[in-house]
Amino acid sequence: MPDVAVTTVSGAWALVAALLVGVFAVAAASFDGALAARSAGGGARAGARMPLAETARLMRQRRRTTVAADGPLWRTGGGGLLVVALLMVVVVPLGSWTLADLAVGIVWFNAMDVVVWAVVWLAGWGANSAYSLVGGYRFLAQALAYELPLMFALTAPAVAARSLRVADVVAAQHGLWFAVWMPVAFAVYCLSVVAFSVWGPFAPAAGSDIGGGVLAETSGVDRLLLLAGRYALLAAGAAFAVPLFLGGGAGPLLPAPVWVLVKTLLLLAAFVALRRRLPALRPDRFVEAGWLVLLPAVLLQVLVVSVIVVARS
Repeated sequence: MPDVAVTTVSGAWALVAALLVGVFAVAAASFDGALAARSAGGGARAGARMPLAETARLMRQRRRTTVAADGPLWRTGGGGLLVVALLMVVVVPLGSWTLADLAVGIVWFNAMDVVVWAVVWLAGWGANSAYSLVGGYRFLAQALAYELPLMFALTAPAVAARSLRVADVVAAQHGLWFAVWMPVAFAVYCLSVVAFSVWGPFAPAAGSDIGGGVLAETSGVDRLLLLAGRYALLAAGAAFAVPLFLGGGAGPLLPAPVWVLVKTLLLLAAFVALRRRLPALRPDRFVEAGWLVLLPAVLLQVLVVSVIVVARS
């Protein structure tokens, strides 16, 4: 496939990218708060303001310390999720603009996902607390279940586009989005985004059933960073799905950058809504489903895509 022209913008635009991730994270938190208030019988408008009130409360709250905690590792785990989310979006083209037009952009995203493993585990380990550590290991257990299916879900668009470059994947979807003829890969990708964001059915690593998990000993700014990082990861995962499966900026009437933002917002809203629609999954049950159901299904999807690509060529 010939190279697709995209414009690599100045590094100063990284501030704009960070601002967009922050706006989407706040929007996701507000939507989640509105859903929570509505399910509790309250007003959705008041619920949408809950994240702002919680942010103000945590900013005033004193940091908790634990005995013999590994401070540097604990703080790295606390703020690392936000950093990883920002690194994920550097390869997402906003129309014809991108911060980094990497030849291996899909591999870069997958590598950042693996960094999430270390960050969440450090948040559990660094506090020197049994509950936090169990939460960290719970996350590693579910990560082992989603990572291989996610790798092959990312492989399917790359095989169809015959490239690991994100711009080439967008160009290969001219006329038909990959989400239409790769539904299994798209579903597995979305499931994995929810999982590495420690969200919804995959929240036991930060759940109340083990005394709070990786969030057990956090307070103040540390807790705020972890919570914000989860929303930011959801936003970054939704943003990367747009060029990978949803045609990038393709769409009628509106400019390409606007379509990227609209598609990201809609998919992010779907991720947030999943939290109250699906029950929490035990990590051991998810490992079984991941290896016996998701992995064979997505491998079959890659096989089908490969046969179609060979037949077309």
